[in-house]
Amino acid sequence: MIVAVADTGPLIHLNEIGAIDVLSAVDGLLIPQTVYEELKAGTVPPALSNLEYELVEADMTELTGDLNLDPGETVALEVASERSAILLTDYLEARDAANDLSIEVHGSIGVIVLAYQREQLTKSKAAELMRALQTETSLFITDSVIEQGVTSSSP
Repeated sequence: MIVAVADTGPLIHLNEIGAIDVLSAVDGLLIPQTVYEELKAGTVPPALSNLEYELVEADMTELTGDLNLDPGETVALEVASERSAILLTDYLEARDAANDLSIEVHGSIGVIVLAYQREQLTKSKAAELMRALQTETSLFITDSVIEQGVTSSSP
């Protein structure tokens, strides 16, 4: 069973390419209240209402040290730590912090790979979505990361 906690990045970037529904590839999606409030400060993706997710609060007593992350990333990291969940983030500093804390972390590309592995996407659709993340969103992704994601989608 895959339980994942999302910060705003994957929610925004997958929505930008009309693919927020690939988040249904996880068995349990947790969205911290702080992350939801960050989304509301802009626009909550309407397609989010089509997903099953749980709004959660974080204890905020587990993590120590100076994380230098925004509140949403910090809370998402805390929830991932508290619940032994995977952290979904596209933010490099949050990924690094998760790795330092031995928390499994994946970004938007990893969610697409999971959706392919769980047969929710064809290989060509997964590759198309990964390339769209690079060309149609505010997310910076190198060609090598796209190729690695496409290769990961191979059976």
